[in-house]
Amino acid sequence: MPELQHRSVHSSPPPPRGWSQRVLGWIEWAGNKLPDPAMLFVAALLLTWPISALLAPVAWSDIDPRTLGAGKVPQTIAIQNQLTGEALTLFLSRMVKTFTEFPPLGVVLVAMLGVGIAEYTGLLNAGLKGLLSFTPGTLLTPMVLLVSILSHTAGDVGYVLVIPLAGVIFLAAGRHPLVGIVAAFAGVSGGFSANFLPSALDPLLQGFTQSAAQLTDPGRRVNPLCNWGFMSASSLLLILLGWYLTDRVIEPRLRGLPLDGDFHPPSREPPGSSPVSPNAAMLPGLTPSEQRGLAAGLGAMVVALFLLGTAAWPTGSPLRGKDGGLTTAGAPLMEAIVPLIFLIFLIPSVVYGYAAGTVKSHRDIVQGMSKSMSTLGYYLVLAFFAAQFTYAFRESNVGTLLAVKGASLLQWLQLPGPVTIVGIIVITVLVDLLVGSASAKWAIMAPIFVPMLMQVGLSPELTQAAYRIGDSTTNIITPLMPYFPLVVVFCQRYVKSTGIGTLVALMLPYSLTFLVGWTVLLIVYWTLNIPLGLQASYTYLHD
Repeated sequence: MPELQHRSVHSSPPPPRGWSQRVLGWIEWAGNKLPDPAMLFVAALLLTWPISALLAPVAWSDIDPRTLGAGKVPQTIAIQNQLTGEALTLFLSRMVKTFTEFPPLGVVLVAMLGVGIAEYTGLLNAGLKGLLSFTPGTLLTPMVLLVSILSHTAGDVGYVLVIPLAGVIFLAAGRHPLVGIVAAFAGVSGGFSANFLPSALDPLLQGFTQSAAQLTDPGRRVNPLCNWGFMSASSLLLILLGWYLTDRVIEPRLRGLPLDGDFHPPSREPPGSSPVSPNAAMLPGLTPSEQRGLAAGLGAMVVALFLLGTAAWPTGSPLRGKDGGLTTAGAPLMEAIVPLIFLIFLIPSVVYGYAAGTVKSHRDIVQGMSKSMSTLGYYLVLAFFAAQFTYAFRESNVGTLLAVKGASLLQWLQLPGPVTIVGIIVITVLVDLLVGSASAKWAIMAPIFVPMLMQVGLSPELTQAAYRIGDSTTNIITPLMPYFPLVVVFCQRYVKSTGIGTLVALMLPYSLTFLVGWTVLLIVYWTLNIPLGLQASYTYLHD
């Protein structure tokens, strides 16, 4: 989900109108009653301290899984009191270091430098516009879904660029603009974790997953691209499902809905036809400068990728790990994945800017990076409190105890592995209806669920994949998602009567179908033992 979010807090539920509006109103009211995600971390920290003090005197018989293995002496779990003078002094003295060493912090900052300059120079705008505007009518729907999913590489740009652009293009093609808007919304938000390309979200979630896994196994490493294969297949599945729903379910429902304003009514031709629309002049095409810049930028990207491949190809390349692998966790190439994302955005963006005339000097480049950094103020606040909670939670050993006790419960219940994973997806779905930030949720949930499932033999990579499904599919039906009101506004441009209930009703088929289909795909992957990604397994074996 989008990382930056703010909510207004209402003192009472909004006045209900119809049944659906009443339900949505109460959901919104309940969600607004929750504290800001940053304050959730403060509350979790304040809860961790007294719990550690209460549990520290107890002699636990459970073996600490971190003390198992060859050459180690098994020891029982010991809770460390974080309210002692020594612990509090260490907490204060390490506060700055805890923040600056917080794994996801550097990932987001470095990746956003590259994404920011790509957006500032216009490379992203030109690339997405080019893909959409030169698509045959029969493939318009799947192309919109494809571009929507690819926009995840650039963070939240899909919400402000792809969704409204899809409405314009559908109208120009003689189809109802709301069909284009909801299809793009389904791809951008309903399939938020899916992508054919690595994005900043991959190492961001991996940082939380690896930290959580190390609560149980300090030496456990998680590859940043551990879900890449599954997410690529997920992208294809969501495009096919979204294509069917858009053309066969949503479009027939909207075809007779009149448009407001100075818009020609869309053609009544069936999906896939190529009517001659009086709005054809509205179709956004690339300007000569954009075409020139895009050709130069893509050429620069190809050259950069070729040089990277040439450097990594030799057996003795410094980009390879000690075992000679390129994609193993700990290999220099994988350790540099975030800087590489930064450079892959930076180089073609700068070339595009100079070729298209959107960049005049190096000062424009610095300004573009600065602008992207200025949008991360809220994330920095969130990361600061998340880092402090993670430190206290780790040092107290409460997370380790919770994981072992939870694992014992799961073992006693003897639930099949797929049932446990589906349970994680369902829990994430329920939390996602009220808490928007993907990183905020995973920062809270990962230290609990990752070690717990490791104790029953389920890998961190599998748990992360399950979380990503639940975190994505309900974005499009919760009014608490920060971009939801913006999409309502996009719809009201064409149909003024569009409200929250209207949009939820349109998006519900996508949400339910994506959730069921995506979950089934994960179970199929697991059953057939298809790799989730690089260095990803389904089971976790203790040393």
